[in-house]
Amino acid sequence: MRRIISCTVLVLLFLCPLGRLCAQDKMVAVVNNEVITQKDLNDFLNFIRVQYSRELSGKALEEKVNSARPDLLQRLIEDRLMLQEAKNEKITIEPARIKAKIDEIKKRYALESDFERELAKQGLVQADLENKIREQMLSFSVVEQKVRSKIAIRPDEVTDFYNQNKRQFVKPEERVLTVVTLQDENAAKSLSRSLRQGEKMEDLAVKYSFTVDKLSASSGQDLRGEIEGVVFKLGMGEISDPIKIDGQYYIFRLDDIIGSRQLNLAQSQDKIQAYLFDKKMQERLTKWLDELKKQSYIKILDN
Repeated sequence: MRRIISCTVLVLLFLCPLGRLCAQDKMVAVVNNEVITQKDLNDFLNFIRVQYSRELSGKALEEKVNSARPDLLQRLIEDRLMLQEAKNEKITIEPARIKAKIDEIKKRYALESDFERELAKQGLVQADLENKIREQMLSFSVVEQKVRSKIAIRPDEVTDFYNQNKRQFVKPEERVLTVVTLQDENAAKSLSRSLRQGEKMEDLAVKYSFTVDKLSASSGQDLRGEIEGVVFKLGMGEISDPIKIDGQYYIFRLDDIIGSRQLNLAQSQDKIQAYLFDKKMQERLTKWLDELKKQSYIKILDN
């Protein structure tokens, strides 16, 4: 093993001028017979940025990317171990799956040239993204085989957790609302005023063009802040002023208040099973990775 590593270092020394490692090719770690370079770290960070950009942008995106930096090398080492294990198990990924994932990402962009330009900003080309997606799928597949498929949640575990944590399974107070949606601001104001004066919605439908829906919502869970701030101040049967959201106008009427109530075991079991599964998954995955690390040669090099 040390002979392999020494040969790798020697090759890099001859390739880089004056015996100094190029910045991008500087070795940062060795995992069994594979070298992790600074470029690998940079590419990994850029790939994470591309993934997060599907849901975030601007400051929120950069904060999320920066939060990943401290653990980046450890994550990359663990990824290498999983990929090596996938190779040992002869796991392969169908090209069609990778293409489908690429196509899904491309849908975020109006033109393919916009997609390519965004990749270029991160120092990537499509082949880099395909390779990272393939590696991600290989890692997922080997974890599925070695860890996830071996986890089971017994009914008595669910029951015990429920009995010990009943306070976590209380459904909060709900507001039952009628929601009226209009496109025109003046019509929305006039309709709200008419409803407050006691006119019936069925009669007003002849005069105004609107849609009506029913909605149940709990505080702090279901509604946008600007809506919650209005509807949770309404009295029973009270009509709100129109609220503009994304170019449309909404009027709310409070129809009922349902008090908080204890959920029974049947109503809580899906949530409990998901929680217990995730907990076991994290514990077993950490244990499996720790075992892989103990069986492997891992060397983190000083900067």
